[in-house]
Amino acid sequence: MPTEQQLQWQRLEWYAFVHFGLNTYTGREWGYGDEDPGMFNPSKFDANKIVSTFKQAGMKGMIYTAKHHDGFCLWQTKSTKHNISQSPWKKGKGDVAREFSHACKEQGIRMGIYVSPWDRNCAEYGRPGYLKVFYKQIGELLGKYGDMFEIWFDGANGGDGYYGGAKENRNIGNPDTYYDFPHIVKNIRKLQPNCIVWGAGTSGDVYWGGNEKGNVAYPCWNAAVEQETHVKKHTRTLRDKAPADEKWMPLEADTPINGTGWFWHANQAGRVKSVQHLMDEVYMKSVGHGANLILNVAVNRDGELDAADVEALLRFGEARSKLLATDFAKGATGKASNVRGGDAKKFGPEKLTDGNIETYWCTDDRETTGEVELQLKKPATFDVVRVREQIRLGQRVQDFAVDAWVDGKWVTIDAADEHGKSIGNQVMRRVPVTTTDKVRLRITRSRACPCISELSLLKMPEIENISAPVVKDTGLPKGNWKSKKGASAIDGDEGTFWYSGKSPDPITVDMGRKHKISAFSYTPRQDGNLKGMTDYYTFEVSLDGKEWKKVSEGEFGNLRENPIEQRMEFKPVEARFFRFSSISSVEGSGSSAAEINIYPAK
Repeated sequence: MPTEQQLQWQRLEWYAFVHFGLNTYTGREWGYGDEDPGMFNPSKFDANKIVSTFKQAGMKGMIYTAKHHDGFCLWQTKSTKHNISQSPWKKGKGDVAREFSHACKEQGIRMGIYVSPWDRNCAEYGRPGYLKVFYKQIGELLGKYGDMFEIWFDGANGGDGYYGGAKENRNIGNPDTYYDFPHIVKNIRKLQPNCIVWGAGTSGDVYWGGNEKGNVAYPCWNAAVEQETHVKKHTRTLRDKAPADEKWMPLEADTPINGTGWFWHANQAGRVKSVQHLMDEVYMKSVGHGANLILNVAVNRDGELDAADVEALLRFGEARSKLLATDFAKGATGKASNVRGGDAKKFGPEKLTDGNIETYWCTDDRETTGEVELQLKKPATFDVVRVREQIRLGQRVQDFAVDAWVDGKWVTIDAADEHGKSIGNQVMRRVPVTTTDKVRLRITRSRACPCISELSLLKMPEIENISAPVVKDTGLPKGNWKSKKGASAIDGDEGTFWYSGKSPDPITVDMGRKHKISAFSYTPRQDGNLKGMTDYYTFEVSLDGKEWKKVSEGEFGNLRENPIEQRMEFKPVEARFFRFSSISSVEGSGSSAAEINIYPAK
C-alpha cells in the first residue's frame, strides 16, 4: 500500500518540468562542465509569469532543474564556485531557485527541485570528496527554499567530463553504493518528510515511466516485483501477471512539450506537439494509465516561455478541463451483487458516484469478483470511462469490464484483453461513443475483495488545432549538395538514413559553393535502432576539400532515450565542404545519420 506521501503525490496527476540553465545558451542537452557562467543573463526572466502560466493550464506544481549534469548551480550555493553568483545576471545576486519558490508559493502551486547527482564540473566527482559537495547541495535546496513536493535525481551517472580540468572519463560503479542513497533519503526524510524522492535507486518513492515519450505501459502496476530491477523489465514483467507486494512504487511519465529536447533550442519554434497528441498519446497514456505526468516546458535565453509552447500548453489544459468538467455518472443510483457486511451506507454502490474519492464500494472478503449496475439521472452520451480503486488499500483488480444498456440489452463497451487489466490509482479508457441511462461495472478477477472509489463517464471534447506551426528551419537548401557515401543523410527526409556499417566512416559533403555558416544539426536515425547513432562527434569545414578546420566537437546528450535533432552552433566561418565524423556511437562501432543540416550565419 502507498505511504500517505505517495498517495497525495499520485493525486497531483500532472505538473511542469522546467529545464533552464547554461544548456539554454550553449544549445546542448548535456553540458560538459566547462561552460562559462558569464553566458547566463536572462534579461526578461519573470518567475511569477511562468508559474502563472502553469497554474492557468491547470497544473498542480512544477519541478525546476536547479543543477544539471554540467554542475552549474542556479542558486546561491556555498558548495561550489560554479554557480549563479559568477554570472552577470542581477550582478551575481540572482537566485532562480528562490524566485521560482516564491512564485509557486504566491500562485498556490507545489514546488519541486531537480539536482543532478552527476557533476561534470566538480574535480572531486567519482571520488569520496564529491559526496560532501552533493550532500550540501541537497541540504541547501531542501532547507532554504520552502516545502518541496518532489526531488529528482537523474539516472545519468558518470562518464566523460571536465572535472575541474582533468577532462577524463570517470565511472562510479553502482550509484546506490557511490552516492549512498539510503543515507541521502534518510536525511531528506528529516528535512522534508513529505517530499517524494525520484531516482534514488532502491531507496526512492517512484519509478521512471520507461521512456521520454510521456507514456507508460498498460497494465500499470504500482507494486514493484524487484526493487533493483530496471523499470523496463518491471513494466514488461507486469504485462502478464500482478506483482508480489514488495513495495509500493508508482510510475511517473515525462516528456517535453516540443520535439527539440528538454532545454530550449534555437530551432524550437514550431516544433511543439499538437494538442491532440498531448491528449491522446501523452495524457491518456500516462495519467490515463494510472501514472503521474511531468510535462517539460523549457525557458528560452531571454528567460521566457516560447509563445508556441504556451499556446499548446494552455489549449491542452483547456481540453483536459473540458474532459473532466462533466461526469455523467455523478449522482447515479445503483445496486451491487455484494456489499461488504451488507452495509450499504458505508460500502454501497452509490459510493462510486458521490464525487468523493475517499469513499468506495467494497465486497466481502470472500468475494473477489462482483458487479455494480448504475442508473444515471438521465440518458448521457460519453466516450471515456474512468475507474479508480481506493489505493489506500492497495491495487487489487486484475480484470474488469464496463457494459452499457443499449437497445434493451447489455453491450460490453470496454473489456479485459488477453493481458488483463489493472485499475490502481485510475484508468481512463476510450470507448465507442455511447448513449445510455444505465451502465454496469463488472470486476471479473481481483487479488482480494475489490475496493472501487469511482466510476466516471466523460466526453472527450473536440480539440481545435493550434495555429499553423512555423515551418521547420532546415538551413541551407541542399539541391546542389553532393556526397559519395552519405547521400541519405542530406536528402531532406528524416525517414531515411545513412549507415556506415561497422566502420565509423565520416560523411563529406560538397555544398556546391561557398557559404558563411555558424551551425549544423544532426538528426539520428529514427527507426528505433541505436546502431551507429553518434554520441561524440567532430565537425570540420574546408574551402577546397583538402585543407580542413575543426569548428565543433563534443557530445550529443541523451540520444538513447530521446533521439531528436541536435543543433550545434560555432563561430561563423566560410566553407564549401563540411565533414562530419563519429568518434563514438550509442551502440555498435559504426556511424549513422538521418539528416545533417547546415545553417547560415546571420
